[in-house]
Amino acid sequence: MFSVQQIALLQKVIDYIEVHIKEEIKPEELAKMAGYSPFHFYRIFHQHIGYTVMDYVVKRKLQHALFELVNGKKVIEIALEYGFETHSGFTKAFKRTFGSPPSLYRLHCPTSLPPKLDLLNLHQKEVGGIVMQPKIVQKNGFTIAGKTYESKVNDVFFTRDAPAFWDQRIAPEEAIETMLYEKLSPKKHGEYCVNLNNRDMNRTFTYLFAVDCDHEDTQLPQGLTKLHIKPATYAVFKIPPVDVDQFVPAIKGTWKFILEDWLPQSSYEVDERGYDFEYYDELCHDWIYEKITMEIYVPIKDKDKV
Repeated sequence: MFSVQQIALLQKVIDYIEVHIKEEIKPEELAKMAGYSPFHFYRIFHQHIGYTVMDYVVKRKLQHALFELVNGKKVIEIALEYGFETHSGFTKAFKRTFGSPPSLYRLHCPTSLPPKLDLLNLHQKEVGGIVMQPKIVQKNGFTIAGKTYESKVNDVFFTRDAPAFWDQRIAPEEAIETMLYEKLSPKKHGEYCVNLNNRDMNRTFTYLFAVDCDHEDTQLPQGLTKLHIKPATYAVFKIPPVDVDQFVPAIKGTWKFILEDWLPQSSYEVDERGYDFEYYDELCHDWIYEKITMEIYVPIKDKDKV
């Protein structure tokens, strides 16, 4: 458990990195600033932030570089400004961090600067680490099918209000999940969690647990619901990888981060015409991975195009 004093010291380091993001940053100097030996500082930083010191610095540099990239600055200019000696060095670091080259990722990155990190805020939300900038993706329409569950929870409007619901979440029975895969035979593995009450505020939360329904003419077994989700642009957030006992708090905290921090500071707002949903694939299988994660899809539109 981290003390408020430790969080404050780490915040001082984080703030320094932000101010000097285009300069050379040495981990020994950061340790000295925090008042720890390098060994002790590296351990505390990794435990609290979820990355090694220099991995974090590089990731943060690249997040800021993304903003300049999407606004038209040339890759070589960005590379030199952020301390990468060559175009290829920048590209390699970028691919290592984001899994794609800058030329492709620029199509999927936010148009606004990454929010300034508030460690105490994230700690209080129990996010479990640093929430990276989301990918911005355009998805074609698709159809899902599954079973609905109802719970009476106060003031639940969208799936993004799920923090009110997670504390009393109805876990789908394993038999239902197995049946969905057997009957619908989706092409890819993954489950969706969607709040169907996305038009009128009420006291009932109708939660759809579903998989892809790849064939429109599929006859559903009695008791299942089919839902077509229209084409939309989404901000896709991956929660920080966490231990299984922190999975639900991390999902809850990430929703709160999206609503209270990222959206207000971004150039986007929620597109009320779409559905937001949670997506779970093999990466949330704790019998395979030591730390697990999932994705949150939020339909968005530009604020200045409203």
